[in-house]
Amino acid sequence: MELGAPLRDVSRETIDRLEHYQSLLLKWTDKINLIAPSTISTSWERHVVDSAQIFHLLSSGSTKLTDIGSGGGLPGIVVAILAKEKMPLLQSVLVESDQRKAVFLRTVVRELGLSVSVKADRIENVTETGADVLTARALAPLPKLLSYAVQLLKPDGIALFQKGRTFEDEISQARDAWDFSIDLYPSHTDQEARILQIKDIRRATK
Repeated sequence: MELGAPLRDVSRETIDRLEHYQSLLLKWTDKINLIAPSTISTSWERHVVDSAQIFHLLSSGSTKLTDIGSGGGLPGIVVAILAKEKMPLLQSVLVESDQRKAVFLRTVVRELGLSVSVKADRIENVTETGADVLTARALAPLPKLLSYAVQLLKPDGIALFQKGRTFEDEISQARDAWDFSIDLYPSHTDQEARILQIKDIRRATK
């Protein structure tokens, strides 16, 4: 198994936790739709390594991360596993409205002893605000994600969104309704994808 660049400097214990998580992800996918069947054979790189990239963009002072539309825990669970070793003060909140997926997330959190709480509710109903970091993967178009960001982030917080080949179009569309600062980072797992690091988010004034 190729660890991938985002995982080359982690301990064996952390790799063991990631492998445990991967095994649970694949086991539960037989019952509920956590990942696409077409990605099962490449789940380590496609999901685990891909999500691990987010961890390396966190500020060292971050203490609260909110992951929305967590689904199978991507990237939220992967980031929490890495944080257990490298950022033990980071507390994560995973928001997932599907009750079955929330049960899965709580199972992973319990088995791996992670500093994570799971909110089984719609994002619009979440009252835990003031996150240092907001993450999302394959959830919604960027304009919608930015509306969640202003709801859940503290004023100087940062959003980290993983986007595929349409990222430029989404940024352009988002500019119609929002003002923001953005940095783009290449993906280690998809040359057409980017990680969007966004801050200073506010409604555009016409």
